[in-house]
This record gives sequence, structure tokens and C-alpha cells, in this order.
Amino acid sequence: MWQRLLDTVTDAARRHPDLAFASSLAAEDMVLTHAIAQSGATVHVFTLDTGRLPDETLAMIPRVRERYGLALDVVHPDADAVEAHVQAHGAFAFYESLALRKACCGIRKVEPLRRALAGRSAWMTGQRREQAVSRTELALEEHDETFGLYKFNPLAEWSEADVWRAIREFDIPYNPLHDKGYPSIGCDPCTRAVRPGEDPRAGRWWWESSDSKECGLHAGNLVHADGQAQPLRFVPRG
Repeated sequence: MWQRLLDTVTDAARRHPDLAFASSLAAEDMVLTHAIAQSGATVHVFTLDTGRLPDETLAMIPRVRERYGLALDVVHPDADAVEAHVQAHGAFAFYESLALRKACCGIRKVEPLRRALAGRSAWMTGQRREQAVSRTELALEEHDETFGLYKFNPLAEWSEADVWRAIREFDIPYNPLHDKGYPSIGCDPCTRAVRPGEDPRAGRWWWESSDSKECGLHAGNLVHADGQAQPLRFVPRG
């Protein structure tokens, strides 16, 4: 399985010399970072700092740079756009409706990603099929209609056990929040620990229904599009 991953990364970089990898610094993406470094493939690695990431996630940036000698570019949202949104709707408007949550994600994640991918022919992600109901049909490679380029998902078929087996075998650094019940980690106000028996992404935007839990970076995963703002019940963290 590991050799297949190395071959996939190498082949993707050969086919697309301008290949970029968008790392969330979560467990899956750390596995891919390790594979990129071990394969020797030329891949531009970057991460999105939304301005609301947990301290534990931000602390992964120097760890990755030190361990792998990667530049690991950090891409930020447009500060004026963030300020305008907060002034118009409040700092926690994402709890109020799906439309406002997606607007926040659009400013803090989607637009910065679009800038980071501009002019490139392909990108790579650490998505897996078993992560969410919106990802069960995830392809190993696909045309990304959202951003207009090719997309590789080398870990699509991997299980959570496969990910952690690789982390243990290769002593891959990982976000300590994973040890505190966070299988999926996003912005701090939008992420809580997962309770026993819950879906791995239940802690992401936990006040929403399970079929809407994409931020726009992987909008093509959503089988059902809903363009209407829906009132959402607020559920306190805990």
C-alpha cells in the first residue's frame, strides 16, 4: 500500500510538473507530506491559514518545515474581505445559516485556495471515502470543475486504520488534537471533539446536517446542492 502511494505521487508529479498539494496539516495530509518527501517528487506544498485555526494546527507548520525541509507556503485570506464580512454579519455569523457559514468559508478558504491554484494544472488532497457521506464516491483522480483543473486523491481508498498504521510505522508527526477526539480538524469555532460512535466528521460544523459538511474546497463532493440559506439550530460545543 505504501509503495503504491509513492508511485501514485511520483506519477502525478510526472504528469503535472506544476502539481500542488493543499495540506490541512491533519493526519491524512501528514501522511501525504511524508510520501511526497520520501518519493522525491517535485510538489508545491502549501496550507491555508484561515485566521481561526487552533494553536495546535498552527504549531504543525514549523514542525513540517523542520522535519521535511519543505518551504510549506502559508496562504492567508484577504484581510479586507474578512473584515467586511465580520462588520456586516458578526464574528460568529456562521452559526446562523448555511449561507453565512459558506460565505465565511468562501472568504477564508475557497478564495485563498483559488489564488494558490491559479495557473496550475493539477492539485492533490488527502481526502478519503470513509470520512463523510459526501465523499463515498470519491475518485482517485478526477477533473475538478470547481477550480478548473485536475485533482488527485491518492488516499481515497485508505481506511483510518491505514492512515494511523503509516503514522506509527514512519513516525510521522501529527496534530495532537487527534489524540483528544478530533479526527477532523478545521477552524477552532467550527470544530469540536467527536463523541464515541459518532461519524469522523461529526465535529465539523456540528450544528448542520451531515450532507452539507463541505466548506467549498471540495464542493464537487456534494451530491445535493442547496442554494438557499436555511436556519440552523445552534448546538453548544462540548
